[in-house]
Amino acid sequence: MSDVTQATSDEALETSSSFDDEGDVAADYIEELLDICDLDGDIDISVTDNRAYISVNASGESNLRLLSHPDTVSALQELTRLAVQTKTGDFSRLILDVGGSREQRQRELEVIVNEAIATIEAGSDSAALEPMSSYERKLVHDIVAARGLHSESEGEGRDRHTVIRRA
Repeated sequence: MSDVTQATSDEALETSSSFDDEGDVAADYIEELLDICDLDGDIDISVTDNRAYISVNASGESNLRLLSHPDTVSALQELTRLAVQTKTGDFSRLILDVGGSREQRQRELEVIVNEAIATIEAGSDSAALEPMSSYERKLVHDIVAARGLHSESEGEGRDRHTVIRRA
């Protein structure tokens, strides 16, 4: 194996390992939180698109729904990212899903995009969406591209939002 190929392979392994470590730290943090709150939940860790994904689910009747509101999940995700960053020293971009909250938000975003597209089809040049997190904007960009339109993010900080235009 050439030195370049070996270096690239080593970097890929190191990156994959760092996301695994990030997932492990995040899972430990969430597990401790669930224990403190006396909530039931199973934790799954995966790595996709250079992000650690932590899913917390429960079967049957569970009090986990108390944490599955999108605003609560967003706050928990930020706390978990801070915990990971404190432990590892590295910036975290992990994604947290509690009780299917991400799937629910995906459906909500699809409805929002459909409404924006309807506005454009009715004659508007563009449609600006509400401010969203970078992850949600990425989902919107993917939905818009699949529908054959163009989107871009505009604004700064908490005001950053997606604008949809004809392709």
